[in-house]
Amino acid sequence: MSAVIAFKSAGVGMAPAPETFAESPLSAQAEVSAEVATEVATVVSAVAEDAAVKESQTSPDAKSTASQPQGSGKRWWTNIGRRVYVMLGNLVPPLLGLCIMVGLWAFVALNNDSIPGPIATWEAATKLFADPFYSNGPNDQGIGWNVLSSLQRVGIGFGFAALVGIPMGFILGRFTFVNSMFEPVISLLRPVSPLAWLPIGLLVFKRADPAATWTIFICSIWPMILNTAQGVQRVPQDYLNVARVLGLSEDKIITRILFPAVLPYMLTGIRLSIGTAWLVIVAAEMLTGGVGIGFWVWDEWNNLKVEHILIAIFVIGIVGFLLEQFLLLLARRFSYESR
Repeated sequence: MSAVIAFKSAGVGMAPAPETFAESPLSAQAEVSAEVATEVATVVSAVAEDAAVKESQTSPDAKSTASQPQGSGKRWWTNIGRRVYVMLGNLVPPLLGLCIMVGLWAFVALNNDSIPGPIATWEAATKLFADPFYSNGPNDQGIGWNVLSSLQRVGIGFGFAALVGIPMGFILGRFTFVNSMFEPVISLLRPVSPLAWLPIGLLVFKRADPAATWTIFICSIWPMILNTAQGVQRVPQDYLNVARVLGLSEDKIITRILFPAVLPYMLTGIRLSIGTAWLVIVAAEMLTGGVGIGFWVWDEWNNLKVEHILIAIFVIGIVGFLLEQFLLLLARRFSYESR
């Protein structure tokens, strides 16, 4: 050991050692850590670049510029095609049925000279609806005034029937004793034809208009009573038991529990009643006379204007269809089951 030190001090017999003849463990670990850190930084930067590219591709600007003309354009055309298909599926069957009806009508008109065909009826309709609200006296008015007069009678009779029938339906459905008391009376009077009540109305009111309104009242009240009573009877008993536990009064039971549950049944009765009333008013006006679509049809028959009778048939059907669709829309609007 002393000899080595002596040689080192003298600089004799020893070659100079290289700077890194043998690396220490600490320096090796430091180099490995630096390499790992470099690789991790490279991976992180690559992941960040990929995320930036994906974000730029999914951004609204990129969608509007790059991918939209191909992907969303096809979806747009697909949606339009589906809508057109659904629309045609809803329109083609009714139009086909109307075409078949007009074709049969034209075929019958060709084989029977007394029945005007579709073209002749259309020409008469264009002249008739050119001035539908003319008035040349109480017995010579346009078809528009006659339709409005009939709707007025229907509205008055139907309104009185609703004021009486709906509360009576609630009472019959709510109280079993009252239902048992009036059930045979309703079963006896309901099958009677509404026109059978017309002479009673003429006898009592001495006038044609109140008699026709009375006939509408009689024919409209039965569907309202029966459907409303059935709706009240179908209310779950649990609802009424909870109302008794809470100590609700009878008026709150009707307004808070029964009315929302019975409303769909009540609207069904109203829809049936308005259809029946519109059917009956035509026949009643034929018998009573005056201004109305029924009287107008009978007057045109006396004048042998069959084209006008066919026009009146279409007008009556269209008005009835519109009334029914309005009540169906109202029923869907206030239906709690569809919400």
